[in-house]
Amino acid sequence: MPGNPPTRFVYLGPEGTFTEQALRTIPAAEHGIRTPARSVPEALEAVRAGEADAALVPLENSVGGAVPVTLDELGTGAPLVITREVVLPVEFVLAARQLIGLHRIRSVAAHPQASAQCRNWLSTHLPDAVVVDVLSNAAAAISAATGEHDAAICAPIGVPRNNLTVLAEKISDHADAVTRFALLTRPGRPAPPTGDDVTSLAVMIDHDRVGALLSVLTELAVRGINLSRIESRPTGEQLGVYVFFLDCTGHVAEPRLGEALQGLRRICAEVRFLGSYPRHRWSKAAAEEPAPSQPGLTNADFADSAAWLSRLRSGEPS
Repeated sequence: MPGNPPTRFVYLGPEGTFTEQALRTIPAAEHGIRTPARSVPEALEAVRAGEADAALVPLENSVGGAVPVTLDELGTGAPLVITREVVLPVEFVLAARQLIGLHRIRSVAAHPQASAQCRNWLSTHLPDAVVVDVLSNAAAAISAATGEHDAAICAPIGVPRNNLTVLAEKISDHADAVTRFALLTRPGRPAPPTGDDVTSLAVMIDHDRVGALLSVLTELAVRGINLSRIESRPTGEQLGVYVFFLDCTGHVAEPRLGEALQGLRRICAEVRFLGSYPRHRWSKAAAEEPAPSQPGLTNADFADSAAWLSRLRSGEPS
């Protein structure tokens, strides 16, 4: 991260959630000031207002998909940029105040998204228990700790914090589920390329122009830039007008991605740069080396062709 490292962090609260668990994987945040926010907009507004240096908020989940409120804030709010991503396995646990048999559990506190991701496990192991919706995973843990409910589905971080006992681990129906979080700061000079980076963009295209989205994708494809994610969100202006969120391989400082951004700027109604940052290697597959570029589409090829054109324009031998 360029400049002085952040020391004041805000995150989607309350305490004891997966977001706090993800934030504490960042060394600067573990030793800095961590403040929970009541919502994603509140967390991001703290950064915009200068009350915090950075905010960590959820961006997408491998089961539930993108987090709409985060995308809307990035696409239409005052500009912020992603400087880091954190990918965290979503491993729910069933916990209670003390060790009890599952057959004795009559009520389970859970955030709706948590209970949805554990639906099959609940129907198999707790078919007679009533699942009670609460506002967060942290609230679920607290309700079990106070005895309001017999047990809770919560994040592992909530167990020691509330002196709970784990009754069952890894109860999610999707064993490989992960959530991707974004660390956001006010705009500044991007950190240098690492060779394995992601660039995020929000682009708006003319909705009445035939082939507009195809033109956007072509700008990337002809330069050998891999599009790892595309998501659309309505702007709220009128029906049929959308913002498209793109995640691309590469860094804004690299020649071929720079050319692609220039191309997008020419053909799109608006292009918002959301940051270039290192890709989080969270699995064995992700830890593998990036796929090699096709011949003629490497960064070196683009730099060489740019130098060749410069020589032509200056009258030097080509």
